Amino acid sequence: MPGVYARRFGVLATAATLAATALLNAPAAQAAPPTPMSASAARTWLAGVTPKAEGSSSGYSRDLFPHWSTVSGTCNTRETVLKRDGVNVVTDASCAATSGSWYSAYDGATWYAGSDLDIDHVVALSEAWRSGAASWTTAKRQQFANDLTRPQLIAVTDNVNQAKGDLDPADWMPPLASYRCTYARMWVHVKQYWGLTIDSDEKAALTSALSGC
Repeated sequence: MPGVYARRFGVLATAATLAATALLNAPAAQAAPPTPMSASAARTWLAGVTPKAEGSSSGYSRDLFPHWSTVSGTCNTRETVLKRDGVNVVTDASCAATSGSWYSAYDGATWYAGSDLDIDHVVALSEAWRSGAASWTTAKRQQFANDLTRPQLIAVTDNVNQAKGDLDPADWMPPLASYRCTYARMWVHVKQYWGLTIDSDEKAALTSALSGC
């Protein structure tokens, strides 16, 4: 019997070694914004939305959406998102990212310098203004502009974010087609939570994107 126990112990030890090796060699988990509502929930909510024409941009200013707010210590919202969305991110005493890697879900590019990325407001600040935020208090607009709880902020390639500007899904979707379902879910989640309106072209584009999810 001692030989049987020895063999059993050896098998268990080998299995444990293999499991540990697999964990060490496993790819790093891809960081990402908070998970948006499911496609089915997004479709259900969107189906019940009565479209409303966008309001005016009159009076809009980014200064009316104060950002980036301090999150903790020397870290503001931008640096917090960079650290969240990157892999092996190292920061200095001022919380600025000094190294790491970032995968931009909008276009599939990988970057190794934080300066190559923008933090995109999925629902742009000016889009929010035209969709109801013009009537909010500045404090509420600040909460929206720094929302880390909903899928409203994401680190992406800077020039892709600049190409998006303040366009809604009727006029812009991520170049990487495989991410459009997730993006539509993110957009709907943010608009639903914050009580922002959706116009008819926007609803049609979102409905189309979610139909393939």
